[in-house]
Amino acid sequence: MRPMGHIPARLAALAGWLLVAATGLAAERAAPPAANRWERTIRAMEQRDAKRPPPKREILLCGSSSARGWNVRKHFPDHKVVNRGFGGSQIHDSTHFADRIILPLEPRILLLYAGDNDIASGKAPELVCDHFKLFVAKIHAALPTCRIVFIAIKPSIRRWKLVGKMREANRLIKAVAATDERLDYVDIDTPMIGPDGKPRKELFKPDGLHLNAEGYALWTRLVLPYLKRE
Repeated sequence: MRPMGHIPARLAALAGWLLVAATGLAAERAAPPAANRWERTIRAMEQRDAKRPPPKREILLCGSSSARGWNVRKHFPDHKVVNRGFGGSQIHDSTHFADRIILPLEPRILLLYAGDNDIASGKAPELVCDHFKLFVAKIHAALPTCRIVFIAIKPSIRRWKLVGKMREANRLIKAVAATDERLDYVDIDTPMIGPDGKPRKELFKPDGLHLNAEGYALWTRLVLPYLKRE
C-alpha cells in the first residue's frame, strides 16, 4: 500500500487530466472519427478475440498502419504484444474505439504510433497534441497505472514536406510526456535521418511512407527498452 502522502499528488494529477478531457471535447467534436469506416475492422478484431482471447494485462500496440504492419510475434518474441493497429487511423480513432479494442485487455503497457495521418489530413500540431491528451485521459481514467509509450511521428520520404509540423507535434507531445511518470516518448525521428539530413531510403517500402523489415527492426531496437517489467 502506498503512503497516504501520495494521494494528494495523484488526485491533483487526475484533476489535471480530467480538465484536459473536458477542455479537449471541442477538439474531438471538431474532427469526429469516421466510425462507419472502421466498424468492419473493429468488429473483425472483436470476433477474433472471441474465438481466441488475447492475453490480458500485457502489452498492446495501437495506432495507424505503421502499427498494424508491425509483426509483433517476430519482433518481440520475448514479450506478449497484442497488435490493435488499423491503417489510415488517427489518434482520435484509437480513443473512440478504446472501449472495444484496448480497455478490455487491461494492458500494463500501451504503445501508440499515430499522428502521421493527423498531420497529413491538415491538423495543426497543437490539435494533434490535444488529441494525444484526450487519448491519455481516456486510458488512464480506466487504467490509471497503464504506462503509455508514444512512438514519435516518423519522418518519411512521401510526407517530407510536412516534417516541420510533425516535429512540432512531436515536441509538444514529448513535453506532455515529461510531466507524467506513466508516459514515455520514443524518438524514432533522429535515427531515421541519414547523413544528408533526409529520411533513410533503406528503411522504407517503395511507397516511401511505410516501413520495410529494416525499418521495423530499427523501431524494435528503440522500443524494446521501454517494455521491461517494472
